[in-house]
Amino acid sequence: QVQLIESGGGLVQAGGSMRLSCAASGGSFSTFAMGWFRQAPGKRREFVAAIMGTGGSAYYADSVKGRFTISRDNAKNAVNLQMNTLKPEDSAVYYCTADLLAPPSTWYSSLGGWIYWGQGTQVTVSS
Repeated sequence: QVQLIESGGGLVQAGGSMRLSCAASGGSFSTFAMGWFRQAPGKRREFVAAIMGTGGSAYYADSVKGRFTISRDNAKNAVNLQMNTLKPEDSAVYYCTADLLAPPSTWYSSLGGWIYWGQGTQVTVSS
């Protein structure tokens, strides 16, 4: 059974940094795309970042481009999200995702394109 376990959330001041990690188990994820979405209270879940398995191309939402960096460690079946220059509007529950419908260029920013989801980790950025 595939499981995605997020870690690293918490409380940080605006302008600070935080690193989220997601450990995958129950499958071979080295060729899978992996990604992050987030959902703030009263808002829809939205795409944050994705990284492909083969080649490792990365994609970002415009709102986080230049501040967030997604990376993966295939040896550990893990994906990380380094978040810098955090803003209060980045506060949300962050969800890890894995395994993307083909073609990835079409689906990576879409909720329905991802197969597996973690339970989420809360990130709160205080002003």
